[in-house]
Amino acid sequence: MTAADTHPADPSRPRRDILITSALPYANGPIHIGHLVEYIQTDIWARFQKLRGHNCWYVCADDAHGTPIMLKARAEGITPEELIQRVATEHRADFDAFRVGFDNYHSTHSEENRDCATLIYERNRDGGHIAKRTIEQAYDPVENMFLPDRFIKGECPNCGAADQYGDNCEVCGASYSPAELKNPRSAVSGAVPEQRQSDHYFFKLADFEDMLKDWTRGGGLQAQVANKLDEWFEAGLKEWDISRDAPYFGFEIPDHPGKFFYVWLDAPIGYMASFRNLCESERGRAAGLDFDAFWGADSQAELYHFIGKDIIYFHALFWPAMLHGAGFRTPSAIFAHGFLTVDGQKMSKSRGTFIKARTYLDHLNPEYLRYYFAAKLGPGVDDIDLSLEDFQARVNADLVGKVVNIASRSAGFISKRFDGRLAAALPEPGLFDEFVVGGQSVAEAYERREFSRAVREIMALADRANRYIDEQAPWVVAKQAGQDDRLQGICTQGLNLFRLLIGWLKPILPGTAEAAEQFLRIDPLTWADLDRPLLDHDIAKFKPLMTRIDPKQIEAMLEASKEDLAARQPATPVSAGPVGAGKGGEGAGRHLAKDPIAETIDFDTFAKLDLRIARIAKAAPVEGADKLLELTLDLGGETRNVFAGISKAYDPATLEGRLTVMVANLAPRKMRFGLSEGMVLAAGPGGTDLFILSPDTGAEPGMKVK
Repeated sequence: MTAADTHPADPSRPRRDILITSALPYANGPIHIGHLVEYIQTDIWARFQKLRGHNCWYVCADDAHGTPIMLKARAEGITPEELIQRVATEHRADFDAFRVGFDNYHSTHSEENRDCATLIYERNRDGGHIAKRTIEQAYDPVENMFLPDRFIKGECPNCGAADQYGDNCEVCGASYSPAELKNPRSAVSGAVPEQRQSDHYFFKLADFEDMLKDWTRGGGLQAQVANKLDEWFEAGLKEWDISRDAPYFGFEIPDHPGKFFYVWLDAPIGYMASFRNLCESERGRAAGLDFDAFWGADSQAELYHFIGKDIIYFHALFWPAMLHGAGFRTPSAIFAHGFLTVDGQKMSKSRGTFIKARTYLDHLNPEYLRYYFAAKLGPGVDDIDLSLEDFQARVNADLVGKVVNIASRSAGFISKRFDGRLAAALPEPGLFDEFVVGGQSVAEAYERREFSRAVREIMALADRANRYIDEQAPWVVAKQAGQDDRLQGICTQGLNLFRLLIGWLKPILPGTAEAAEQFLRIDPLTWADLDRPLLDHDIAKFKPLMTRIDPKQIEAMLEASKEDLAARQPATPVSAGPVGAGKGGEGAGRHLAKDPIAETIDFDTFAKLDLRIARIAKAAPVEGADKLLELTLDLGGETRNVFAGISKAYDPATLEGRLTVMVANLAPRKMRFGLSEGMVLAAGPGGTDLFILSPDTGAEPGMKVK
């Protein structure tokens, strides 16, 4: 087990200096609930560290450069600067509403980031870690621009599947270069790309191989991540292209007019730029923040990055190598997380489960989602699922039925019978002490990022507090003569147990905790406050701190998400994700918009297609392939073997015996899994949202589709 898996809490440690970051959201689209997994996870950990009294700072920024932003701004008829400013305003409003408490939120399109990126580049250049090479790449003669791989589409050179991107096939899984695509076209203009030469600049990653091997095995990564990175070392570290040609929205490389830093170079540097911006702000100066104390090579501060598992390569190899080559410190640890599914499936626009942050906020309390994510999150990189039925049940049972219920059951008697005054002593101080001891384990779970364990332990103690109230039955005691002192003591005990629970939940539920502090008429809680009971103290009249989720709220949110989809028609392939969710044409992600309509064909060309009804006689997964099923198709006396990229959408057992439509005269394709003798027809955006065509009753295998 590595340090990144554990990071145990140590109460004896002195006040720590901690800098925490989340991956930067890409500035060309809205935040959705999949992104919020990361920001909520990071925010909980940052709030916990602050609650413990540490000198902790949480910074982030919009990732504002790259081809997708340039093209989207052009499509909207505005400048890239206007686009990123508008999106930044939307992002900040969403984060604020979800109580994500950044100490600074900046932009990579800033002078701080330009200065930091230039400095890191020049130091690595002067150290001999930058190479220049002439490369050949696709060029759009209509738009007069070089095309990133993901802005080129064509037929897979391996299986022949149409409308595949320039780097890999989503049908057969093959990887290739854009030059290998058949019938390629620009996804921007539809023109046939040309191959042109250009000088590019490369970061010599292999120069840092020994340093990186030590760093990746030095305890700063989760074990699964460190093991994965070993594969990159075994394959050999390749040079990294850090330049892009004009036109490009980004920073021009010093001394190289017309060449720009690739967005992935200056994006992680945005962490430094945001912190530098904070240091130079009035708040930073008042706190005595020193940039070099956190980023200098000899820094003793702790630096943590929370990111998605899909961008490990950039953060755990290129980023520490660039920092080391430029004379800066490397991260203390990088914490990767998995993806979000909804009701066991990939988020779907057609089902309404691709939910934007703003759509969620229109219908539900943001702290419901913070709590549910916390109840699911552990220290590993596993995906988590938002089961909407479980979401409703857990919030209603845990937060309303257990935690808030403790306060509501106790506060009324204090207000009505004792003028809002708590007793001067607890009737069972030993019970309070047991809870305080339990809080030590909760703190350890938070420190290790075992949020689900922390939630389980808090809810177990909430159950114990409710049992205490049930056993003492204050509603019965209130009817008994001469029992006022006992009644006041029972309710004071209940409210003190509630105060402990809400204090432990404060990193997860900051808004609810603030309302509870106002109800209890206390200063903002810190972890150190929680071992002392609140006695002989006036409280306010209780008001409901949280209400139950109504199923109709969830239904309305899903319907609104479907409506969002109907209204959203982007003109270019774009993504709305953080660094961890890709950058459309340039990142690791696949969050792309609706494909442009392909070039038209004449009727004679279309008539060459021989579409036939086929019965799926057998369906089986393909070993070694993530998306493929092997189908045996019966065409009415003739059988064909076809590989289809539909495994994410269908259980093979549900397909057998079903009728579908296939292209019967497609030339066989040799794949590494075998020979594919045709193609079944399907529609949809891909993944779990893929639907094979099924003819109506009466169709028979072998029939020609007219």
